[in-house]
Parts: sequence; structure tokens; C-alpha cells
Amino acid sequence: MLRSTLASFALAILAASTFAHATPYVFEPRHSQGVMHWSHLGFSNPSATFSRIEGTLDWNAAEPSKSSVKATIPMSAFTTGVPDLDDDFRSEAFFDFARYPAATFTSTHVEKGADVGGLRVTGDLALHGVTKPVTLDVHINKVGTNPRNQLPTVGFEATAMLKRSDFNLGRFVPQVSDEIRIALTIEAADAVESARLDAKEAAEEAAKAAKANGA
Repeated sequence: MLRSTLASFALAILAASTFAHATPYVFEPRHSQGVMHWSHLGFSNPSATFSRIEGTLDWNAAEPSKSSVKATIPMSAFTTGVPDLDDDFRSEAFFDFARYPAATFTSTHVEKGADVGGLRVTGDLALHGVTKPVTLDVHINKVGTNPRNQLPTVGFEATAMLKRSDFNLGRFVPQVSDEIRIALTIEAADAVESARLDAKEAAEEAAKAAKANGA
């Protein structure tokens, strides 16, 4: 299961939660992804997607500004959909996937945003060997129970504007824009309940396999 690689980690972070009333959540890999846009010579605005975002959220439902988040984006999940451009981005000339296989974000401060229910989440983004503070504008989509698996779930959108030159990725500026627009959509489920569901599903699959082998 896609959640299984994160389930054991989810249990570990339960005891490590730093906020008294926060509940640990774990990102759902199937429903957490992002896209980034840049300007190419002013003629077009190409995009790239990262289809996999792993992470944990300490969610304080009563006071969301006391929540915190940690996220990892494996660079292997990054693609433009254009094979030769993907090759360029993987190379040492750009992101250098071999040397820097992941980007990480760790929140350091959360505050209420300008919009009702919105948040501004500031944290440290580590990318391409450089760590810089970045602020995300966050909109909470929904807080409730997922009707498909009955897990307590939080969903949100987050946007940010980065300068790639800040991360030693400024090749071809200004012909290719320095500023990069990033948009994320994240779905996170209660970590403990998610781990229990994984354990239950694993036990059911093992029982089915044992029955099939015994037949």
C-alpha cells in the first residue's frame, strides 16, 4: 500500500509531537502533489510537476496557527513531460538529482493569513544544497472524515513564489525567469488511524494469501 511506507514513521512522530494539542497526520501520497511554472523568454509559461510529496502534519484543530509541517519531495517524482528537458533538469547543470535527491521543507512559524481560515506558513526549504526561508500562503480546503476510509483528514492548498537563483539554480536568468510559482495540494490523514488501517489491510491480505496457499 502507498501509505505503508509512511505508517511506521507516523507512529514514531506521535510521541515526538511538540504541540500539546496537536494531532499527528501523515500525507496521503496519492493525493499530495505540486506544480511549478516559470516564464520562457516571455513567450510561454511552461510547467513541471512533482507527483509525490511525503510529509507529516502536527495539526492543531482548535488553533491551526499552532500547527507544524514537515515535507519531503523526492526529485525522482519531478517531471516536465518533455524527455530531453527532464534530462537537462536531472543533470549537474540544473537540479543534479544524483547529488541532491530530495527537497525538504520544515515549518518554523505559522500565523493567520489575510483570508478567513487562511494561514501563512514560514519554514526552511532545503533545495540543491541550499537552505532558505520560504513562506507559503495556505488555504484549508476541508477538515473532516474521509467517507471512503473513515479516516480523520485535512486537505489544503499552498502557494509560494521562489527565486531559483537563491538556490544556485539561476542558469539562463533573465531569459528564463528567476521567479518560480509553486502550487501544492495536500491531503493528510490521522497518522495513528492510518497506521491501524494499514495494519488491518495487511492482516487481511495475509489471511487471504494463507487461505489461497492452503487451498
